[in-house]
Amino acid sequence: MQDAISKADTLIEAMGWIRRFRGKTTVIKLGGSLLDDTQALHHLLLDVIFMETVGMKPVIVHGGGSRINRAMQEANISPTWVRGRRVTDAATLDIVERVLAGEITHYLTNEIERLGGRAFNLNFADNTNVLTGEKLLMDEDGNQVDLGYVGQVTHVDRVLIESVTHANQVPVIPSMCIDENGQKYNVNADTAAMAVAEALGAEKLVFLSDVNGVRRDKDDPETIIHSLNAEEARQLIADGIIEAGMIPKIEACLSTLQRGVRKVHIIDGKLRHSLLLEIYTTSGVGTELTQSSAVPAL
Repeated sequence: MQDAISKADTLIEAMGWIRRFRGKTTVIKLGGSLLDDTQALHHLLLDVIFMETVGMKPVIVHGGGSRINRAMQEANISPTWVRGRRVTDAATLDIVERVLAGEITHYLTNEIERLGGRAFNLNFADNTNVLTGEKLLMDEDGNQVDLGYVGQVTHVDRVLIESVTHANQVPVIPSMCIDENGQKYNVNADTAAMAVAEALGAEKLVFLSDVNGVRRDKDDPETIIHSLNAEEARQLIADGIIEAGMIPKIEACLSTLQRGVRKVHIIDGKLRHSLLLEIYTTSGVGTELTQSSAVPAL
């Protein structure tokens, strides 16, 4: 009986958050090692189905770097990286398209359907493309680059995405874009997710990571910082607490907040039901970033 009462208490706690976020869009960036963890992915997709069932509008944007690496190895192609971006020649682009827009997108959609939800592919492979872009010619620091068929998103078809969410389906979008001439490009999954979140005016953008969030000590999960506003985050960068690879991610998050996304979350995607725990509980399990401390706690 006590276990049953505890479950009821959890539902009551979640009720306020469910009401608060009903009808709101959450963009979920999925990728990395999480796609190779069948059990973690299973629980994550159940979380997504739950979110849609209680009235939220989840949108999945996915990468798939590790699977692309394996496919390139099988094709005897060695990957080349420049500042964290994959150099993409014609042969690599064919593999990226097959793995991202084909295998992973269809797997995620089919798995959501198998688990009892409804999902819809949004990509050029299925004639439902929502990401238009152009060749990436300059990096974040303003330096000229040529990474081959690597692009950046210049337009997001908000109407098509929202038509899918309004039909109570989960859009699944691979991190690729196509230009006005039909040329396809590989796109960094983080930046693709940010472009989608900004275009939709999303309530939340969630990055599923292999760490539990921003930490005061990067090697100690217990030092996680659960809530940060933009000023505090910049101070942590200046103090050297946020360092190395976390700096560009946090700076990108802050840029996204300035463009209308209300909150950005960084959570451990391998923690069971981390999405639900972050969104529907008071304490959360990851790091929540907001533009200003004036934003209400909810």
